[in-house]
Amino acid sequence: MHLLVVANETVTGGRLIDAIEQRRAAAGELRVTVVAPVNQPERSYVVYQDTRRASAGRRLEKTLNMLHGEGIAAHGLVVEADPVTAVRDALQQLEPPIDEIIIATHPQQKSGWLRRNVVDRIRSAAGDVPVEHVVVDVRTEGEGEANVLVIANETVLGEHLLRRIRERGAESRVSFLIVSPQSDPTEGSHPEAERRLKRALTELRGAGIDAHGQVAHPDPFTAAMEAMREERVDEIIVSTFGPERSGWLRRDLVERLRRETNVPVEHIVFDREVVPT
Repeated sequence: MHLLVVANETVTGGRLIDAIEQRRAAAGELRVTVVAPVNQPERSYVVYQDTRRASAGRRLEKTLNMLHGEGIAAHGLVVEADPVTAVRDALQQLEPPIDEIIIATHPQQKSGWLRRNVVDRIRSAAGDVPVEHVVVDVRTEGEGEANVLVIANETVLGEHLLRRIRERGAESRVSFLIVSPQSDPTEGSHPEAERRLKRALTELRGAGIDAHGQVAHPDPFTAAMEAMREERVDEIIVSTFGPERSGWLRRDLVERLRRETNVPVEHIVFDREVVPT
């Protein structure tokens, strides 16, 4: 039996491993191909993808080692494609042909894949190949890291924010997605925002922090909600200037996020006049 497993953050989940073990018990001889699609936001202007791919690769390697330890023939690959496209490609290209598919997602309230109706779309793409959906709550299982969404643009290099990210990174296993809403939606490129974000990511990654980022929609609330549509978000950190300078605060950004997201929202105030570039 050739089993295709489609999972990214949930790939190390105990319920997924149990489902694979059940297939081995039923089929006798089992071959597993694990495909880990790397999240590719639909509407972002600039995405720093390398850290996402590296994180997916580490999770995939751990899972393959677990399966090999149980005597299961398994291999896998990280793909820069949405999960539906990844399944279509696997069905067309893999040999021997796929006999069954397991897709693992976060629970409904945390899953960007479920919000995009990925499971039903994969069932449609799979045709006659059976598809099972396994829900994995990696936080409950104690295996997963927290995902923290950081919303910051001109203040992204502020020492208060960078220090708080480092402190949060020392508290528990955590990954940071830094979203920098672009300043001017009429411009096709955003070199200053890109430069600030890239410098912040370089500094954080140099300190051993798992962080990735993107320049996104100019409205910070929309950018945050779009990020949550794409990925699991457990906490939010918003960095702004003080009330006298911050258009985001005048638009009640922090309180709107607290009301609409149902996740903890922390507010960091940037207290310098000049933002380093």
